[in-house]
Amino acid sequence: MNELFGTLPDGTPVHRWTLKRAGVRVRVLSYGGIVQSVEVPDRDGRPANVVLGFAELDGYLTHTGPYFGALVGRYANRIAGGRFPLDGVTYALAPNNAPNSLHGGERGFDKRVWDVEPVGEHGLRLSRVSPHGEEGFPGRLEVAATYALDADGALRISYEAVTDAPTVINLTNHSYFNLAGSGNAGGHELRIAASRFTPVDADLIPTGVLEDVTGGRFDFREVRKVGSGYDHNFVLDKGVTDAPVEVAELHDPSSGRVLTVSTTEPGLQLYTADHLDEPFAPCDGVALETQHFPDAPNRPEFPSTVLRPGEVFRSETVYAFSTR
Repeated sequence: MNELFGTLPDGTPVHRWTLKRAGVRVRVLSYGGIVQSVEVPDRDGRPANVVLGFAELDGYLTHTGPYFGALVGRYANRIAGGRFPLDGVTYALAPNNAPNSLHGGERGFDKRVWDVEPVGEHGLRLSRVSPHGEEGFPGRLEVAATYALDADGALRISYEAVTDAPTVINLTNHSYFNLAGSGNAGGHELRIAASRFTPVDADLIPTGVLEDVTGGRFDFREVRKVGSGYDHNFVLDKGVTDAPVEVAELHDPSSGRVLTVSTTEPGLQLYTADHLDEPFAPCDGVALETQHFPDAPNRPEFPSTVLRPGEVFRSETVYAFSTR
């Protein structure tokens, strides 16, 4: 089912699509590929929306910085200095997170209207063409993201892209989860299957070191409260995989809701949203962004994010919901 959700200042209509299955209801916008809401039941069967978002389009147009629920690209996370080399050419990007480029630039995928078409009874395929030079990135990129509800109500997001010239790509979904449905999410319990993380400098750019988490505040291999103060990439023990592998679990003791994250990606950015402002408050949500590593185009020692003509970029992440 789809309906008109609003209109952009230039007159472009924005539609909202609703997916329902196994007690889960997900609403997706054509603007930014935004996951507006994910309604799931608690241990007593009472449903609530467990992602941060807005009831009207104006909220997303006004509060752009947090990327609420958005499909982020061409390059999720930061690229140092807004520049990267590829095949002997240095490409300049918008320093929208000065001095760095963040989440695709000034007008990344999160601020574009996507073409949307149904896929079966429980899925949507979002697609667009990112022209050569968009936000400074090389190559004409044909990109698609499929949002689908599995038989158990899990939300599966599958990405695919091809290019006509060498480029870099790193896609993610930027939903903020609050499994209680409201209030502060710092008391949620989290587990991440990562023995290392990428420490950052003052500009939140990785230093290049893969640091052991043992015994420190980044050690989420055993369940612990999320707390606050995180905007860091975790190096998943499994590495890059062809099929999604479980890498994280988030649990809200008050409602009993559990979120399990599985992905093909080698990294997971934990962001505790310490800088959210009205109508939300710091740490009202927890972002678990599956991804390749920040600044990989400038770090040949990191898993590559280069996509070349003739290759197909593929990535998949599954958000599964349960209770206990």
